[in-house]
Amino acid sequence: MLPYTEVTSENIKELINSFYEAIQADELMGHYFNQEAQINWEHHLPRMYTFWESMILGAGTYTGSLMGAHWNMHQKAPMEQEHFDRWLMHFHKALEKYYAPELAEDIKLRSMAMGANIRMKLRKG
Repeated sequence: MLPYTEVTSENIKELINSFYEAIQADELMGHYFNQEAQINWEHHLPRMYTFWESMILGAGTYTGSLMGAHWNMHQKAPMEQEHFDRWLMHFHKALEKYYAPELAEDIKLRSMAMGANIRMKLRKG
């Protein structure tokens, strides 16, 4: 029953699926992910489940390179501030839908810090 008061691997999958449905439906982000960056969703979604399980639950199962993945996308289609802002807007809306306020706020803070770090590194090249 929503909102969840505990974060689990299963509800992280629900969160990520809902979030990326919104991303794909968004005019700016859908075009960016589908046409410009040409994301393979069958490959991307399971990696995102693992990434967020590691970030939120401390699972330690994500073995990819977060910066490398974003750098590769940035080379295909430069990510501007508006992309980061829209990503955060959709992610925060999904968090608010799925999690109790105190859980959502904690994850929002992590996502904002992560986004700022990625953006800064991409600017430096």
